[in-house]
Amino acid sequence: MTDTDVFEAQRPRLTRLAYRMLGSVAEAQDAVQDAWLRWRRAGDEVAEPAAWLVRTTTRLCIDRMRAAKSQRDAYRGPWLPEPLIEDLAVDPVERAEDVSVAFLLALERLSPLERAVFLLHDVFEEDYAEVAETLGKSEPAVRQLATRARAHVKEARPRFTVSQEDAAKLAAAFMVAAAQGDMSALSAMLAQDAVMVTDGGGKRKAALRPLIGREDIVRLMEGLAWRGADQTLSFRSVRINGYPGLIMINADGPMTVAFQPGEGGRLVGIYMVRNPDKLWHLTH
Repeated sequence: MTDTDVFEAQRPRLTRLAYRMLGSVAEAQDAVQDAWLRWRRAGDEVAEPAAWLVRTTTRLCIDRMRAAKSQRDAYRGPWLPEPLIEDLAVDPVERAEDVSVAFLLALERLSPLERAVFLLHDVFEEDYAEVAETLGKSEPAVRQLATRARAHVKEARPRFTVSQEDAAKLAAAFMVAAAQGDMSALSAMLAQDAVMVTDGGGKRKAALRPLIGREDIVRLMEGLAWRGADQTLSFRSVRINGYPGLIMINADGPMTVAFQPGEGGRLVGIYMVRNPDKLWHLTH
């Protein structure tokens, strides 16, 4: 097996790790490409290729996270991860709960080291000794980081399951009600404490704060309908971060909408990405 074959066999795992670390498809691909360049330079010196590649990719991601901190702090409006889009006809590549928007937002509350420890141990099932070697930390320190991270992320894990079919029906019904301006139907589909987050990155119109609660969301939808601001030229149903979702083409460009189903057949989260920097793969 050539060095290229060895690397390509690990590329999907490395990309999954990098996306969870960085919340960006483009950044994840860049980090994995950097790992490839280092892999080529390392040559035959690597005794355990898989472990070496995970270690290298993790460290590259931590460096990127630290370097991007000032940019993230200056981000205008709410931040959402770059959408991970899958066609509905394809079986999900990832477990929905491990790439869900709620889960990735929970990871954002962690430090780079906490995030790396949690993902490597709890998601990618590496033992603490391997994680400690990857991060250059002692095993007790890694265990402590994992405990702290777990406490932050616990609440983001879904406490119930909703079938893909039921979730897709709920999302479709919501969009029909929105198109018809049926605010009573919209309200009935939302959980009382539902959240709506719109990410324009300061480059396209979006709410500058998360909308919390059914009434807040319905008021925004009423305003959009009244202004005719939601004119859609075309749309396509897809799976976004494991949720039912839509790619919508509006007059001012593409956007994605992901619907997070919850208990009792209601939506608990709606996540809209309008920032063109995060939608590059929809136009290229």
